[in-house]
Amino acid sequence: MTAGPEASGRFVVLEGVDGSGKSTQVAAVADMLRAHGREVVTTREPGGTALGAGIRDLVLGPSTPGPAGVQAWAEVLLYAADRAQHVAEVIRPALERGHDVVSDRFLWSSLAYQGAGRNLGSDDVAAVNSRATAGIDPDLVVLLDVPYEVSCARLTGRRDRIEAEPRDFHERVRAAFLDLARRHACPVVDASRDLDVVTKEVRELVAARLGVSA
Repeated sequence: MTAGPEASGRFVVLEGVDGSGKSTQVAAVADMLRAHGREVVTTREPGGTALGAGIRDLVLGPSTPGPAGVQAWAEVLLYAADRAQHVAEVIRPALERGHDVVSDRFLWSSLAYQGAGRNLGSDDVAAVNSRATAGIDPDLVVLLDVPYEVSCARLTGRRDRIEAEPRDFHERVRAAFLDLARRHACPVVDASRDLDVVTKEVRELVAARLGVSA
């Protein structure tokens, strides 16, 4: 984590396709860390700030402005704006207070969904986001992996714009996540298994990295 020499909090990110159980595991990790007396901030992207909540409505709402909806690079820039605000308003201040931050999504989601899913290229998407992240890197990224069929089965109710994309889009996104985990030597958890099994593995991974007991 490169928030600065005064920062003592740790930054953990749960990544994965829709329906992989990220929000559930964010809560489980936060509970574990709080049980050790640590101060924890849980958050998400998009929507971790008031500005981000408005951006979330724009990019994920099933009804989007204009006849063409949200153009692909506009989508990248909106997510980057959300991330810039998120880092400045939530993540960096919490880390500098010595609090741990556990987030549902961060940079990898843009690289996977827009870089691969939208075929825009991860390098170009990363370049756009270099200002948004402001030098903040997670101490640990855990990828929750589920196949397309499992993801679909878990997505009940009306789907948002991204969830409603066709199978080939989601297959590209999943492949990109797996490639990112491989290139960065980050753990991949089979999140299609029983919830208790997944939660135990995720907690153990986070505990080992942060130096606490699971």
